[in-house]
Amino acid sequence: MAAGSRGEMLLMLVYLLCCVPAAETCLQCERIIRLLHEDLILSAPTVKDQIELALICDHAYENYKLTSRQRKGVIDPTTLYRVRTEYQSEFNRFWNMNKSGSITSKTIQIMEKGNRILEKHLDTFISDGLCPNKCGFLKRRVIDCLTCKFKTYICPSPSGQPNCGETPVQAEEGGQVVFSCYQPWHYLISGKPEYYYSWAPVVPGTKKLNESDFVPLVVTHDSSVVLNQLQLDEQGTYRCSLQEENRTVFYQVTFLLTVTPLPCQTLRSFVTLPSLPYGDSDSPLQPTKARLVPVIAMAAALSLIVSVGLTVALGLIMTQKREVNNLRQRWRNVTEDTENTALQLS
Repeated sequence: MAAGSRGEMLLMLVYLLCCVPAAETCLQCERIIRLLHEDLILSAPTVKDQIELALICDHAYENYKLTSRQRKGVIDPTTLYRVRTEYQSEFNRFWNMNKSGSITSKTIQIMEKGNRILEKHLDTFISDGLCPNKCGFLKRRVIDCLTCKFKTYICPSPSGQPNCGETPVQAEEGGQVVFSCYQPWHYLISGKPEYYYSWAPVVPGTKKLNESDFVPLVVTHDSSVVLNQLQLDEQGTYRCSLQEENRTVFYQVTFLLTVTPLPCQTLRSFVTLPSLPYGDSDSPLQPTKARLVPVIAMAAALSLIVSVGLTVALGLIMTQKREVNNLRQRWRNVTEDTENTALQLS
């Protein structure tokens, strides 16, 4: 019995090593899921049960492969993350709620649940996310569901050309205009493409343009450019191309810019008044010298009158002061004589 058990154990280990890893598909491109299934197989109570679970997993992987092939066989990292997290959550919830019953039956149920989860997310990704370019050429990196390795996937332009039409733009002289050729799917392009802006200084619609008519303006990672203080000679055909250094064009759009001149403004005419004859008594603008003569004479007369008045006033003041001093002196003399007479009589 011991020898038979060891033989079965060895057979099971060989089966796990050889069969399970070779069956990697979209759902098993995540190492977490592979370990989850390996733990499930090893949790079986007997070697026989483990081999049976390994066979169930192997059959489920073949179904996953078929599901992937029917849906382009590719997936992007974001969708793969959604599949993995939903399946892992469902796997844990299922085993926590179903602790009793046949482990074989439960394994079949959870594997079928995983296939439905994979189908749901792949359908959404293929219809909406794989080739979102409604116009233009997309080259992106995706995961091969059979090899779990990255590869380049080409999404051709629905029109067959990278040119995505023309957009008329009108602006006033001295105004501002913004050119933008951003599309949400541009960030999916593999490599490091840049936006190339060029200009053909020709009035839109007047001639058929050739490549030689365009003058390079700027190469930038920004999808928008702004023109300020527009001049009339800046109108023309502006082109934005998203391309790589090797000139592979992924997306291209043309802007037909027309600059309208500002409306003409009527200039005010200034009326020049005729000059009046010199010395005209009726003119309010008589020469300054003629006006200053009487003013100066009046000021001189007033100054003279004030000077005479001050002189007279000062003279009167001095006279009054002398008279007061004389009165004081006479009063002082009379007082001294009276005192002397009184002394003599005594």
